This record gives sequence, structure tokens and C-alpha cells, in this order.
Amino acid sequence: MKFAHLAGVSALLLASTALAETPEETAAAALEATPVFDGHNDVPIQLRGRWRNMIGEFDFEDTTETGPEHSEGRTMHTDLTRLREGKVGAQFWSVYVSASLEEPQAVQATIEQIDVTHRLIDRYPDELMLALTADDVEAALAQGRIASLIGMEGGHSIGSSLAVLRQMYAIGARYMTLTHSKNTPWADSATDAPEHDGLTGFGEDLVREMNRLGMLADLSHVSEVTMHDVLDVAKAPVIFSHSGARAINGHARNVPDSVLRRLPDNGGVVMVVALPGFLSEPTRQWYAAHQAEKARLETLWQGQPDIVEAKLAEWGAANPEPKATISDMADHIDHIRAVAGIDHIGIGGDYDGMATGPVGMEDVTGYPALFAELARRGYSQEDLEKISLRNALRALRAAEAYAASVSDMPPIETPVPE
Repeated sequence: MKFAHLAGVSALLLASTALAETPEETAAAALEATPVFDGHNDVPIQLRGRWRNMIGEFDFEDTTETGPEHSEGRTMHTDLTRLREGKVGAQFWSVYVSASLEEPQAVQATIEQIDVTHRLIDRYPDELMLALTADDVEAALAQGRIASLIGMEGGHSIGSSLAVLRQMYAIGARYMTLTHSKNTPWADSATDAPEHDGLTGFGEDLVREMNRLGMLADLSHVSEVTMHDVLDVAKAPVIFSHSGARAINGHARNVPDSVLRRLPDNGGVVMVVALPGFLSEPTRQWYAAHQAEKARLETLWQGQPDIVEAKLAEWGAANPEPKATISDMADHIDHIRAVAGIDHIGIGGDYDGMATGPVGMEDVTGYPALFAELARRGYSQEDLEKISLRNALRALRAAEAYAASVSDMPPIETPVPE
């Protein structure tokens, strides 16, 4: 009797094991329930750089032929077909303009980029839907369309004007990255010499006004001190629209543990980037060595660019670039989970704003492979659903809820220059 009972238990265990989902099945189930809400895609600047925003003949169904004949010299990472294959259900389209522009030109260029993003969405009404709220995101998903949100990449886009910020919100912008590669007059960038020791008083008021509006403050690109200053002021969740964990890769663009530890109190989300130089530490070190070698050769062979190019190619052949992998991206997610928790992780690929994604995730089709890797590491379907969409949607909804709670608060006024 005892042996028969044990045999029966063993048979049940074997049957249960046979029925257990594979990592790929767990990932597929999660992405079916909650498609990826991606925090950052640079298609709009591709439209500007390649087609000068003339999109009447642009085919967003298939961009696989957009190769070297265009100014960027590579094939685009994104189109409607590949977004579907990659299980992307909501997308923040980045309206980046160069941080080198003077502020008035940056404001104009940003409006032009918001305009071309609206026009792109309008051209594909069966596939894309403009989303201004969390409810809009859910409505688009229910209709089988890709919820399309707009995020401004860089505070230079508002010309240091809260009035311009409000008008950008009025025409659809739902986050703003406070800086890009350079400081603004009111906030320090991660990749520029510190100038303000974080946020100025105006910068603090700007965060307050973003919170009042319901616009997400995006802390990708800002310095560590600026991150902390924003968290000291913010009444709504922040996001990092495309960043990694600095403990895994030391790039200044990544989020340090000192900030990750504060996210549970704020409710913010790090939307993990796919850019190889931010993922793999050996890749980051290689880029630094490559730049150092280029500078050395330019000093040795001044005025002789052909020699510099040839010798740099020789160096590259002898020192091949290490390739970032899906596993590297998963390592960042593991670390953020360990420090901040599962509720503070999202996805922000940065596709079409970089040369390529990691091996196996070279374009937007790669997200199912990432989620399968996470499932192999023990992430449950519930965990994966939080990472893919639920955390980002919760942060957006919380920002809206805070704005609704202070709807009687007047706009913050600042004097225009004399």
C-alpha cells in the first residue's frame, strides 16, 4: 500500500512537470496579457534626419529597406510589422532634438517633432492610437492598436519657460527628460561638467509644475545629484525612460544604487535600456579604449585623416568590440529588482536612437527573447507582466491622480525676461 501510494505521488509529480510551462510559454503568456509598454523609441528623429519630416511616401509598415542609401547609414529598427512581432503594445515616441541647438531653435524643432509624430499616428489609424492618459493606453490595447504617447527628450526643448512646458503638454507631451547630453540652465546632465549642483530653484519649480500638470519627470540623462534633487521635490512617480543599473555598467547614464533605493518611496520606474554600451561593462570599456586610440592617432598623424582611419581600422581588427547580449540586459533587471523591487522595473529600448541593440535584440522584435530569458531566471508571469506594462502604466496613472488632486492649484508663474 505504501509503495503504491508513493508510486502514485511520483506519477502526479511527473505529470505536473510535463505540464509545466517552458520559459518561452511563460513569456508568451505574459506578453499576450500585457504587451510591452516601451519608454523610449527614436523613430521621430529618424523621420527628421532621413526624410526631413516629409512622410507622405514613408512606409511605416516595413522599414527594412531603409539602409545605407539614407543619411543614417543603417536599417531602421522599427516598423509596424516588427512592433507586432516584438509584442509592443504601447510606445513612448521620443521627440528628441539636438542639445546643441539654441533654446529658441530647440523649441521650434520640438514642436515640429511633435507635429510629425501626430501625423505619423494619424496615417495609421488601424494600427496606432494617440494616447494622452493611462485610460487611453488601456483603450488602445483593447482595440488591438499600439498606444502612442509622446515624450520630450531634453529640457532644452522648452526654452527654460514654464509657459512653453504647459503648451507642450497641451499638444500631447506626457514626459520630459530634464536634460540630454548637456546641462540646461537649471539642471545638471550626467554627461556634462557639473554647473548647478543638481537642480536650481527654477528646476525645482519646473518639477512641481510637471507634477501639477500630470507630466512624468524623466531622469534618464541627468546627473546623480539632479536625480536626488528631483526625488526630494517630486510628489508623483518619476521614470527613467531608457537607463540601466550603474552597479552593472558604470556609465554615468545609468542609475546608481543610491537612487534605486529611493524608488519604492517615490513609486518610480527604471525602464531598462537596450543600448550595448550601457549594458555590458566590457563594451563600455572598449568604447573608451577606442576613443583613446583615436585621439592618440589624431595627435600622431595630424592633418592625415586617411592614415588615422587606416590605423584605427587595424586597431579595431586586433581589438574586436565585445558584444552585449540579452543576458546582460537581464542582469540589469535582476539588479534593479534586488535593490528597488519588482514594482520599479520597465522597458525602454532606445531603438532607432542607437546603432543596434544587443545580440538577439538588434531591433524591436527582440522583446520576447528577453522575457523568455527572465522566465528562465525564475521570474513569474506576474513579475513579467509588471515589467512589460503594469509598472509603467501604474506610474502614469499615479501622475494623473496627483494632478487631479491638485486641480485647484494655480499654474506656477515666472516673469518673462525684460
